[in-house]
Amino acid sequence: MSEQIESGLPSRMPTLRVMPMPSDANVHGDVFGGWIMSQVDIAGAIPAARRANGRVATIAVNSFLFKQPVFVGDLLSFYADVVKVGNTSITVSVEVYAERNRLQASTVKVTEATLTYVATGNDRKPRQIPPLEEIAKTN
Repeated sequence: MSEQIESGLPSRMPTLRVMPMPSDANVHGDVFGGWIMSQVDIAGAIPAARRANGRVATIAVNSFLFKQPVFVGDLLSFYADVVKVGNTSITVSVEVYAERNRLQASTVKVTEATLTYVATGNDRKPRQIPPLEEIAKTN
């Protein structure tokens, strides 16, 4: 079932935008799922690192759903939001929309995922996530 977005993309700024190239696809022009997964991981790490105020590492892919195929030439917009903060972990929801058929301005939701990251120190071991007030003082 196609989830067509009538008004285009969500009204907020995407965390990441990228256009897959031929090297990211199979011989039929369908983009590899693994390539999309890596881009989702990058997009999810951005708000996680901001909230952790430093380094994070992916520890779990909680859910991942490919809703529509992605094609070479689609302009992908990744929207990532922190949905849960623990002592050392941060869970992020990522939604991916593809702008295709630019002359017809067709936009579809192609992927949604939830990932968990752990805040790590320079020693790459888990560390406590600072309170929001502490992060606001340093920025």
